[in-house]
Amino acid sequence: MQARQEKIEYENPLLSIKVWQATRHADLLYGWHHHPECELLLVQSGRLDVDVNGETHVMREGDVVVLGSSQLHRDRSYGDDQVQYLVLQFDLQAFFDQSTISYLQYFNETKVPLSAMNYLFKENAVARRETAACIAEIYEEARRKEAGYELAVNLLIKKILLVMIRHDKMGLLAGQDRVERIRLKPVLDYVESGITGRVTVEDACRLANMSYYYFVKFFKKAMGISFTEYVNFRKIKTAEQLLLTRDLSVSEVGDRIGMPNMAHFYKMFKRFNHCSPKEFQRKMLAWGR
Repeated sequence: MQARQEKIEYENPLLSIKVWQATRHADLLYGWHHHPECELLLVQSGRLDVDVNGETHVMREGDVVVLGSSQLHRDRSYGDDQVQYLVLQFDLQAFFDQSTISYLQYFNETKVPLSAMNYLFKENAVARRETAACIAEIYEEARRKEAGYELAVNLLIKKILLVMIRHDKMGLLAGQDRVERIRLKPVLDYVESGITGRVTVEDACRLANMSYYYFVKFFKKAMGISFTEYVNFRKIKTAEQLLLTRDLSVSEVGDRIGMPNMAHFYKMFKRFNHCSPKEFQRKMLAWGR
């Protein structure tokens, strides 16, 4: 049977997450599927088996499983016993900003799939309980939608990531030395200060005191994304802020972030947001009303 690509619809355009409570009352196999978002499952009652990366995770009350971006997985419930569980799906990249972007490479899955971190939830009861509490709180925040719940969800997602980093005794996530990230700080500061203008890899090489070819490889290894991708990521994030906080046209926003070529600006914006700048602005402002 061919695996199905699942499309995740975010309820709130300000938050790149989908979270819900699922209940099953029958023997059911949900076939192989995948999606770009990472996923966390928390079983609240009953039994749920999850197959991923050649391993079956038998989950019962309080158990947590993590699934990486685009990882094939399937799950199964048994018999007439009710199974109740929470599902949290989120776009990892959306929860990193300029101060934390260097940790994105911990989760880019170039060396090991994120599902390899399930050893943590099996062996470490503290990490399992802390992650389970975060998932449950995210569900409640999204359900109640009280003032500032977007901030609460953002912090809780980051806490889950922190729990995985702090408790990763096998060192699966920390694939590189902190010294490498410190060495890139002048480059990251240069990108941030040059958002409104032209940012070049040549200038970045000089700041890092590296040759072009060494710098390109070093940056990709340390950050998990290429230098060009990182620059585009930061420029588009700035464009999002301008579209929501300033009375500027789309072309003016493009000029402000150093992307005066509208075709290029639209292409980059769609790459990160899956919509045009105008569509993004309409969706966000409509949600805030």
